[in-house]
Amino acid sequence: MDAPVIVIIGAGPAGTRAAQTVACAGLRPIVLDENQRQGGQIYRRQPENFTRPATKLYGASAASATALHNDFEALRPSIDYRPETQAWGVSDDLLLTECRGHADALRFDGLIIASGATDRIMPCPGWTLPGVFSLGGSQIALKAQACTIGQAPVFMGTGPLLYLVAWQYLQAGVKPRAVLDTSSLTTRLRGLGGLRRRPAVLVQGLRYMADLARAGVRLRSGIRPVRIEARQDGETPCAGAVVWQDGRGRTHRTDCDAVGMGYGLRSETQLADLLKCDFAFDALSRQWLPVTDRDGATSRAGVYLAGDGAGIRGADAAESAGALAALRCLQDMGRPVLESEMTRLRAALEPMNAFRHGLETGFPWPWRHAAALPDETVVCRCENVTAGDIRRAAGPLDSPEINRAKAFVRVGMGRCQGRMCGLAGAEILAAARGIAIEEAGRIRGAAPIKPLPAKIRGVVT
Repeated sequence: MDAPVIVIIGAGPAGTRAAQTVACAGLRPIVLDENQRQGGQIYRRQPENFTRPATKLYGASAASATALHNDFEALRPSIDYRPETQAWGVSDDLLLTECRGHADALRFDGLIIASGATDRIMPCPGWTLPGVFSLGGSQIALKAQACTIGQAPVFMGTGPLLYLVAWQYLQAGVKPRAVLDTSSLTTRLRGLGGLRRRPAVLVQGLRYMADLARAGVRLRSGIRPVRIEARQDGETPCAGAVVWQDGRGRTHRTDCDAVGMGYGLRSETQLADLLKCDFAFDALSRQWLPVTDRDGATSRAGVYLAGDGAGIRGADAAESAGALAALRCLQDMGRPVLESEMTRLRAALEPMNAFRHGLETGFPWPWRHAAALPDETVVCRCENVTAGDIRRAAGPLDSPEINRAKAFVRVGMGRCQGRMCGLAGAEILAAARGIAIEEAGRIRGAAPIKPLPAKIRGVVT
């Protein structure tokens, strides 16, 4: 009999450990990676001719990143690794992919989705100006291109990534003008019970903050963004200042030449949606997430989720979850697995689940800001849809949920398919209608989940 085909989407911490587990079981998995090199976003590699040390790129996680990279290189002969390959759709038991303009359709018996997460964005006036980046985009510039978004940036948002990116810029010789955090000391204390379940990670975050403070970087918490103002750079206006309010309502203005912003992370769930996996509303993160059991198995047989694509728990948790999902996939195929290893991995994930609760509690998504956005604020930048347009869909056009609003005013209909605007758009609609956020629904996925080349060769189902 032919060996079963296991396809793994993603080559970050979860995808790498899933591939390693499948290969150790004597199978040759297909590993699809959108990037040129393995590592994912958190452990994104610099180009081969760049030589910045891992300690500068990954901070306290340098050893983990290096180990993951080395393990993957050792694994290469045992897997079918396909870099620069995008999984853009599904058709029955076929996964539709594209690589450098060539389309393919892959049959799979088991599919492990380790697609990770992207920045969670709360818009504010001026966020579409040139020179405004997501925190993830700010990291990519530094890691993959060895350049910075500016020489005097402001980093704004909330969550551990906010301080990590600011620290990474400091290590690269760029002193941020300020780090502005919407979470307050009070909310962080509420989350401390969960955060201290992983004391090493907690200490690591405090160290980043201390290093920034010692360098004279202005750290402010409990802030509310007001707007990003433009400065004239030649003929093009670009980000020049952040106007914000402190906890007492006093207004401040911080000059800068770039802004990096992000409010935690949102799971990449589009493929699970196309595969018709069940979803449930997660009140903790105010997001709809695919339903999985403790091993990562979804409601669709043969489909598994691992890593941040199933819920934000961090890189260490992603490694354990990737290995566990692969073991469950093998077990469901009737392959022998060590039950003791599955038990060990489940136990390893327990404190990480508590840590996730602390993370979302301590650094919450500032959902209340959505109701206060001025009508003229662009929310969906792909289609230039404003907060006022969404409120018009919610009111005069009587859209009961976000997909009806999408049909009326095109929110979430652009090339990013709601990755940047979907969560904020739903919050605006819910506030305008006076309904619970879960009643506003979620933007449904549609193929292709990411843009494809205009000319494409091969099989397109």
